[in-house]
This record gives sequence, C-alpha cells and structure tokens, in this order.
Amino acid sequence: MDQRTVNGQRPKVTIRNLSHSFESPNGSLLVLDNINLTLADNEFVSIVGTSGCGKSTLLNLVAGLIEPVAGEILLDSKPIDGPGRDRGVVFQSYTLFPWLTVWKNIDFALRKTRLSRAEKDELIRHYISTVGLEGFEDAYPNQLSGGMRQRVAIARALVYKPEVLLMDEPFGALDAQTRGMMQELLLHVWETHRTTVLFITHDVDEALFMSDRVVVMSARPGRIKLEVPVELPHPRSYEVVTSPQFVELKLRVLEAIREEALKTMTAAG
Repeated sequence: MDQRTVNGQRPKVTIRNLSHSFESPNGSLLVLDNINLTLADNEFVSIVGTSGCGKSTLLNLVAGLIEPVAGEILLDSKPIDGPGRDRGVVFQSYTLFPWLTVWKNIDFALRKTRLSRAEKDELIRHYISTVGLEGFEDAYPNQLSGGMRQRVAIARALVYKPEVLLMDEPFGALDAQTRGMMQELLLHVWETHRTTVLFITHDVDEALFMSDRVVVMSARPGRIKLEVPVELPHPRSYEVVTSPQFVELKLRVLEAIREEALKTMTAAG
C-alpha cells in the first residue's frame, strides 16, 4: 500500500520486494517472501501474525541490524544500509545499562550529538516528564518495576528525536494491568509527538487500540496477508475496545491469523 495514493501523506518508510532467509542445518530457510509495505509519515503501523512468521526479522531489517537477501528498504527515499540515529529501537528486554541511573541511561543516547549540556538536560527532563518518571531520575534499573524500566527505554529511544520508532513486543513481559497502562502512555506520546511507528505484537487488542493500520502476516515464509485500516478517532481511550467497530475489526484480524495458524498445524500434522 502506497500511502501517497491513500491519504495524501508522503511515505516515510518504503519496503520493496523484500525477502530474507537464514541458513539452517537443513539448508536455507526462507523467512520473509516478497514484502511490499509503505509507512506514511507520522503513521502508527502494527504487525501481527503467528509465531515464526518473520515479524521481528522484518523489524530488524528496517533497523538495519541485518541485511536483506533481496529487495530494498528506503527511509525518506534513501536506502537503509545499517543502523542509524534516524531510527529508535525498543525491544521487549529493557536493554538498559544496570550501572547507570534513569537520567544517565537517557543521557547516553545523546552522547554523539552536538547539543550543549543545557540542551541535553532540557531534553532529558522533558522526556522523563513525558513518560511519567519525575522523581526517579537517580534510580537504577534494578530499583524500578518492569513498566518503569520500559518507560526509560522509550524515553531513551525518543530523546534524540528519531524519524522512526521501531518497537518489538515492548510490553510482552508486563502483566496485563501494567501493559494496558503502557499502551495508553505510548499512544499519548505518539499522539503528542507524531513519530512514525512500526510496532510488533502478538496482541490483537494492543495492535488495534494503538494503530492507524494493522498488517497481518502469513505463516512462514512471511508475506503480507491483510492490511486493516483502523479508523477509530483520536485521542483514543481504552473504552474504545468495547465499541462495535473495534470488535468488528478484531474479528477480522483474528480470523486472518487463525487461518494461518490452521495452515501451520495442518502442515505439521
């Protein structure tokens, strides 16, 4: 889907004819097959699908952490050829430095910028406030709950103002209540700052609640099976998950995933 023909927004990330495989003891294993996807500027797109369909591999390719076997990925029409500060990445594991405080973990992301100390401090203070961690600036990761650690990781990813935020199951390790609160927090941050987001999740409710569009991938090799626009109004509150429109979208996405799960079970059996 090219967003220029859908809503007039310019494309931010363009994925063209992307395929990727890994070597295994039994030979080459095709993980992604001919992926074509466009993320518009400021769009929030979630990718869902069965386990092993290549969701995380796709995110790692956009992050520049691995190179595709075929195809290309463009950011602002320029090829991605490795990691860059134009992309911020948040993983399920918090990836914080345990020997650094909240403040210093976030400050670490600004180490290669040309900002003055005062400008850095202002940014850090702003994002600590944005993720609701005032008063915890001097705390270490082991003194924080899982949700608080992930808030630090989000603040660190946002503080240098990347063009795209890439998130791989960032709330997957959290309990249900904390996860819901983090979803609302992230959605509020996105509605405020409007960064382009590519979000990987197994949770269909999570994907629909936060996204402009949900992409369903087929079972391995991963292909794009379905793209579902989420035309729910902003700002969103969690009550929207009980609306008839939300339930209709959820059933559509779940049915697509179920079809792929049944294919996998049939092939295995």
